[in-house]
Amino acid sequence: MRALYDSKSSLDDRGIKEIMSEKSKYDYWLKVERALAKAQAEIGLIPESAALEIEQKAIIENFDYALMQKNKKVVGHGFVSFLKAVLPILNEEGRKYLHYGCTTQNIQQTAQMLQLKHVYQVMYSFLKDILDHLADLTDKYAETVMPGRTHGKHAIPITYGYKCSVWTNELLTNIERMEQSESRIFQVMMGGAVGSFNSTGKKGRLVQERVSEILGMNEMIVPSRNMSQHKTEYLMILSLVANTFHKMAEEVYYTGIEEFGEISEPFQKGTVGSSTMPQKINPKLAKGIIANSQKLYSLITPALYSASRMFEADSSSYMLFDGLIEEATELMTEILIRAEELTRDIIVNEDRMLFNANLNKGLDNSEFVMMSLAKVIGKEKAHEIVYEDAILAETDKKDYFEVLSKDKRILSIYSEEEIYSMLDPKSYTGESKNIALEISKKAKEKVKEMRLND
Repeated sequence: MRALYDSKSSLDDRGIKEIMSEKSKYDYWLKVERALAKAQAEIGLIPESAALEIEQKAIIENFDYALMQKNKKVVGHGFVSFLKAVLPILNEEGRKYLHYGCTTQNIQQTAQMLQLKHVYQVMYSFLKDILDHLADLTDKYAETVMPGRTHGKHAIPITYGYKCSVWTNELLTNIERMEQSESRIFQVMMGGAVGSFNSTGKKGRLVQERVSEILGMNEMIVPSRNMSQHKTEYLMILSLVANTFHKMAEEVYYTGIEEFGEISEPFQKGTVGSSTMPQKINPKLAKGIIANSQKLYSLITPALYSASRMFEADSSSYMLFDGLIEEATELMTEILIRAEELTRDIIVNEDRMLFNANLNKGLDNSEFVMMSLAKVIGKEKAHEIVYEDAILAETDKKDYFEVLSKDKRILSIYSEEEIYSMLDPKSYTGESKNIALEISKKAKEKVKEMRLND
């Protein structure tokens, strides 16, 4: 598999690259051929002895890869070359009924979906660990005050746990989306040349159902080779998962800048950030997530165009989707590797977060002052008063507390001590803590459920 953008391929991909390897592809083709023969024998389409021969001998250990390559030079068809390399493994009866009543795409596409189903399981293992890390961060920093920011400027205070709860909640939704998508994506198609079971009839439909059971997948009720939305959905779901990590990585990338100083990536001595600047410690994990995610998004548009190709089958569409799926899986693997390490070892500077929350000397709590006044004098009047004082402090660079404490309209309602207290960012974080704790608990419960299902 190709690692794109700041590769960390030496890290553990947990077996995804092996599942997607060239050798595994042929292994999955053989798995589907064996399942097909078994199902056809059970339904009565081929002799049981032929199915047994195929089941026992059509295995990757017996497959002659060199022979397949030699055949390919002659016939010029990848799958026919594959079949011609399988035939010598079998006895005469097995050779008669290998690949009986189906077409190339039936085997290749079903095998590809089975591959991706197994890839999904490995992805779940990454997501489970990342969710666990995020739950810990959300819980640990539920009360850590920091500036909330909108439109690139300070808004009102939040907690870092609340910020983490956004990523945690999105990841929970993404895992749910993946689980719900399995029945739609991982489907068996055994409908023959155009998907209408012309050569096998009603028995062919029963065979497809049985193959689905054997492989632990769903079946395509209409097994048309023209249908590619399930493949497109796979790409879209990976993009949405990546989007959550992309969001997280952008935050880490920017709030790790010295002027912010709130977050930093884990750093190992010996890692070099620049060939000319010895001091550089760059956000390698974050920038890898950002770059790979952006590349992944770009695969959606060609998939949508290709999925709308005309007629009952088109090899250009298959070729394109094969490339898109392979690349998307590679990119997602790289993203997951980085996201797991980043969420596991991220460094949070709580003091700097609080310092930044106080940068505007209470201006960030203007809404708190306004809403408190509104209870006494009404929202419109309160907004008018606080707006005047806030803009005066901002434009004339005056101390906000001094401006408020000299405003007789406010002093007639609150003491200086009460005004000072209202400007403390710790006093106005709303439900940040509670939301963080609730999402952390929900995430921990999901992690526990996923572990039980391992």
